[in-house]
Amino acid sequence: MASTLLLVAVFVIDLIAFALAVAAEQRRSTATVDATGSYCVYDKDIATSLGVGSLLFLLVSQLLIMVASRCLCCGRAMRPSGSRAWAIVLFITSWVFFFIAEVCLLAGSVRNAYHTKYYLGKKMSCQVLRRGVFGAGAAFIVLTGIVSELYYVSYSKANDGQATYVRDTGIRMGNL
Repeated sequence: MASTLLLVAVFVIDLIAFALAVAAEQRRSTATVDATGSYCVYDKDIATSLGVGSLLFLLVSQLLIMVASRCLCCGRAMRPSGSRAWAIVLFITSWVFFFIAEVCLLAGSVRNAYHTKYYLGKKMSCQVLRRGVFGAGAAFIVLTGIVSELYYVSYSKANDGQATYVRDTGIRMGNL
């Protein structure tokens, strides 16, 4: 049976990661050209720290689920059922969503911290992070949280009962 305590802990950690990502989106750096027109003046860079914090909380959440389920590949075999099939599909989907969320948060944090200036003819332009990078990360945090918790529940259902077979039914290289 799935651990309710683990599911609640992962939900709270994912909620914190989501809140930090949304806060990072709201607090992106802005820039203005100074009065002389020779350099860019950037405001405080708190969005980078919020993005990295969100990234770390999401990492902790994913690690908790994977350690609790032994990352699907370690431990004893699951009994054949629909829950096992769903666990495998949700496992792969969880890692894909996790990777996309982490890339969005990392790219947003790095790009937000990178302050540049460009001269476009006689006019100078200050480059800032585009809107929606941290927002996309926040959306994928929600998807990762939902899918990883569903994965853990499916894994627990498939792992509950004893296997219906006694002997190993797998195909080995020695059988060929």
